[in-house]
Amino acid sequence: MRALRILLILVVVLGGLFVIADRVAVHFAEGEVADRVRARENLASTPDVDIKGFPFLTQVAGGSLDDVELGIKSYPVPTGTEGRTIRIDDLKADLKDVKFSGDYSSAIAKNGTGSATIAYDQLMQAAKTEPTELAPGITAQITGLGDGGDGKIKVSVKLGIPALGIQRTIPVLSSLDVKGGKVSVHADALPVIAGANLADGTFRQITDFQQALDQLPGGIAVSSVRATADGVRIGVTGSDLKLAG
Repeated sequence: MRALRILLILVVVLGGLFVIADRVAVHFAEGEVADRVRARENLASTPDVDIKGFPFLTQVAGGSLDDVELGIKSYPVPTGTEGRTIRIDDLKADLKDVKFSGDYSSAIAKNGTGSATIAYDQLMQAAKTEPTELAPGITAQITGLGDGGDGKIKVSVKLGIPALGIQRTIPVLSSLDVKGGKVSVHADALPVIAGANLADGTFRQITDFQQALDQLPGGIAVSSVRATADGVRIGVTGSDLKLAG
């Protein structure tokens, strides 16, 4: 009986030591992966890395991690105009089957899904904010973007008709779409100005615009877009995503 008690105590102690060793190892690995991602993507701050699953050491022995959550607080994406970027916030990605080298110098996820947010003031960089002549004596410019409800975006357009003493801002409800790595804003319907409809194509030179988002971390791509109170919420997805190396 005494021998059995001692054996049970040893099992508990060794089990506890294994758990401690496992948690120390996973903490180290998370730090290494975070540092590699920061260096690869040239991030201003270290991302959050959370390696899921227990025990971690058996995953290491197999050369891959079942589930890794990656969080990047802020990420600058090139706009397509030289030297300019658009910031996306709170990028979170759930990465599956992450294969890595022994020193974590390379890591590739088989697939991943996630989300991020583009603040409206950031998306404004793609819009025409300078007065543009739509027709003789009629100018227009975008002065703001916001939530239009039901996943739509509200585009505030300032119209000016000096000869008639008219200057007012009107909301244009627009739809969001994503194709080929570009987020598109497209007006659902165009307003009547001074009792007449402007040519559809003419007014859409102002209301409709695109923003490229095809250079996201690891090769992940935008799969969906939706306007919310805090900005445009984007869904992301991808396969064979390179995190390091």
